[in-house]
Amino acid sequence: MTTRIVAISGRIGSGKTTLATGLEEQFGCRRVSTRELLHELLPSTSPARVDLQAAGEALDRRTGGTWVAQAVAKRAVALDSQATLIVDAVRIRGQIDGLRRSFGNRVLHLHLTAPEEVLTARFGRRTGRAGEARTYRATQRDRTEAQVETLAAIADVVIDTKRCSRQDVIVRAAAHLGFYGRSYRRLVDVIVGGAYGSEGKGHIAAYLAPEYDVLVRVGGPNAGHTVFGEPPYTHHLLPSGTTKCEAQLVIGPGAVLDVPKILKEIADCRVPAERLSIDPRATIIAPSDIAWELKRLRGSISSTAQGGGRATARRILYRNLRDQVKLARDVKVLKPFVRETMEVLDRAFERGARIMLEGTQGTGLSLYHGDYPHVTSRDTTVSGCLAEAGIAPSRVRRIVMVCRTYPIRVGGPSGKMGVELSWAEISRRSEIPVWKLRKAEKTSTTKRRRRVAEFDWNLLRRAASLNGPTDIALTFADYISKGNQAARRFEQLNEETIRFIEECENVAAAPVSLISTRFAFRSIIDRRAW
Repeated sequence: MTTRIVAISGRIGSGKTTLATGLEEQFGCRRVSTRELLHELLPSTSPARVDLQAAGEALDRRTGGTWVAQAVAKRAVALDSQATLIVDAVRIRGQIDGLRRSFGNRVLHLHLTAPEEVLTARFGRRTGRAGEARTYRATQRDRTEAQVETLAAIADVVIDTKRCSRQDVIVRAAAHLGFYGRSYRRLVDVIVGGAYGSEGKGHIAAYLAPEYDVLVRVGGPNAGHTVFGEPPYTHHLLPSGTTKCEAQLVIGPGAVLDVPKILKEIADCRVPAERLSIDPRATIIAPSDIAWELKRLRGSISSTAQGGGRATARRILYRNLRDQVKLARDVKVLKPFVRETMEVLDRAFERGARIMLEGTQGTGLSLYHGDYPHVTSRDTTVSGCLAEAGIAPSRVRRIVMVCRTYPIRVGGPSGKMGVELSWAEISRRSEIPVWKLRKAEKTSTTKRRRRVAEFDWNLLRRAASLNGPTDIALTFADYISKGNQAARRFEQLNEETIRFIEECENVAAAPVSLISTRFAFRSIIDRRAW
């Protein structure tokens, strides 16, 4: 049985069917027209409006209008318990009273109104319908139609559509129905990097993914998030938990897309069109963007040269030259996946879905907060990721900042770090063979060797201030000691690592809730209280 019945009333031209269809298309409501119900009850009735009106009036006289409730009840019993059924439309008080007696306070009566001159003008723009009156004044000769406006007095909601677009009316009705939520519930958890990227965010995100209903990713293909598997897989554009759960996938409007790469990931991960939503406003990288960055940025600042920065710059600079900028909505092969992600997220919020937003790169690479010019082309903090995804800060429940025990940057002129070390020194301290470290420590996207440094406490404090984490996820605990690879519980970590974690919690003012001890199955010590 449905949870809600929405009965729409209003004069001809007030927008009843337009509203009912919009709610059906945008919010998954189930629409039933009284025209359909009449045909089911009286199949021999002519489809002409005048004949349907006469048949309806005869039923109203015989049943007092309760025939609508009886017919709706048959439809409602077969629907999901969470469904909303839109009745388009009711015309007399008896029909509404009948619905209220049958469904109680699950009924919301919504009345649409507009001044006579507006309704007359709208009627004049309608295409001819079988048996319909030629003028708006003629429609008012029907006694039932002439009294429809009196239903406004008993309606739960009245919307004057005079100064509203089609979407305005839908939004106002949806708000009354609670489709946008009655409050901004904290349903979103955000994962961001606390250093210069490559902190192991993908491993953490994939571990947490089964707890969520929606996975959101922003950024571009210059960030690779590697997920453990046989073999491991690196996500450049899809959320890292794509293959670890059945959650809906969202790529926000602030994302920058390489079309061949996103199509390859979709194919590799066997993602159906109905599961993935790509916002139509996401920016598309052109081959010329990649060529430009290879020539201008690869050698000077060790850019990954994936074209995201140049594509973003073109989007800003060429706003007056529409043919110079391509968005996701302009790419034919992406069409099955392109839809308004704000609507997808609004529906998720309305049903109380759990959402994980996965940021890319790290706070130290932020365009605004990093060591310029050795930065990326976007703000990598929580605030920046939320803006790119189109999610309000008041929706956030937890912020997980991922930090690695020894931060890295790509080799070459990629910018300053704290106290730099060699991989040989990390090997000596951890007892992990140096060849294993050098093999593993290549960038996910360009496969270049990484630089490494001592843990940067100042960077941790700065990143914590910018992101306000509720939790820290510490990765590469085995780089402190190879013995940590065998740890399955916190107390099994060696003393140096436990002291290190305590110091992290003190500086960041947040608990270290997740600890990655190696890149493998069952490699995360989970200390969360949520």
